[in-house]
Amino acid sequence: MPADFNGQWVMVTNENFEDIMKAIDIDFATRKIACHLTQTKVIVQNGDKFETKTLSTFRNYEVTKGLDNRTVQTLVTWDGDKLVAVQKGEKANRGWMQWIEGDLLHLEIHVEDKVCKQVFKKKP
Repeated sequence: MPADFNGQWVMVTNENFEDIMKAIDIDFATRKIACHLTQTKVIVQNGDKFETKTLSTFRNYEVTKGLDNRTVQTLVTWDGDKLVAVQKGEKANRGWMQWIEGDLLHLEIHVEDKVCKQVFKKKP
């Protein structure tokens, strides 16, 4: 049985997010606003099927359409209890990995040679 990602997860740390946004060509003003927002991830999991939304006071988005609104081909697979996504599109080495440790959801996002590490705490 895969890990249970269901729930609402509130951001507690966000390391190098601006570097990721620069790598995907997000404009300066949007980067500055986005870096100061607290995100909440809402994940509904039914076995291997996921609905994921990222909410903030600035912009909400779903896993199928990211912050930069580019269309990418995404393949998500399990690596043990980790979800690993490889994305093909305009940018090289793009994707993410997420996993749970205790009541924390870890998310690593990578684009080209940049890596962002985010940690979210599960809402009770």
